[in-house]
Amino acid sequence: MDDTSLPSAPSGIHVSGSDARESYWQPVPANGHIDVALAPHIVGMEHPFALGTQSVAPGGYVREHTHERNEEAIYVIEGQGRAVVEGKEYPLSPDSVVFLPKNVRHMFINDGETRLRWLWLIVPNGLEDFFRLIGKPRKPGERVPSNFPRPENVLEIERKTVFGADLADKFDPTKQNP
Repeated sequence: MDDTSLPSAPSGIHVSGSDARESYWQPVPANGHIDVALAPHIVGMEHPFALGTQSVAPGGYVREHTHERNEEAIYVIEGQGRAVVEGKEYPLSPDSVVFLPKNVRHMFINDGETRLRWLWLIVPNGLEDFFRLIGKPRKPGERVPSNFPRPENVLEIERKTVFGADLADKFDPTKQNP
C-alpha cells in the first residue's frame, strides 16, 4: 500500500445499497460525481478490482488518458455521449459497452442534454483512489456544488494511482476537429 491507497478490508461477502457507498463530486471538466461500490478497502479480494458508477454533466467530459497497468470496462446506464478511443469516435447510449486494454488512449464526452452515467470496472483497482484524491465528498441528496478546479498536483495524483503519462496531444472536445 502506498500513500494514495486505503488499507484493505477483511475478505468476505459484501452487500450494500446506494446510500452506503462512497461518493465524490468531481472537478472540471467532468462536473459530475462518482460512487465506489466495490474496492479492496471495502471488501477484501483475492484479485483486486474496483467497481462503481460515474455521472458526467451535460457538456462535461473525462479528459483523454491511458492506463499503463489496468484494463477498464464501461457499461452505459443512461444518457447520450461519445467515447474517443485511439482517435476514433464511438456513440454512447444506454446499454453501450466499452472495453479498454492497457495503454489505450480514451476519453468520454457528454454531448447530450442530460447526465451521462455509466458503470465502470477497473482491474487491478486504483481508480477509486484517484476519484477520492481529486474529488469532494458527496452525500445522497446533496445539492450539486459549483464547478471546482482539479487539484494543482493532479498529474502527480494520476501517476500515483492508475494513469499513464500525461498526453501532450490530448483530444480537446471544446475545439472543432479539422
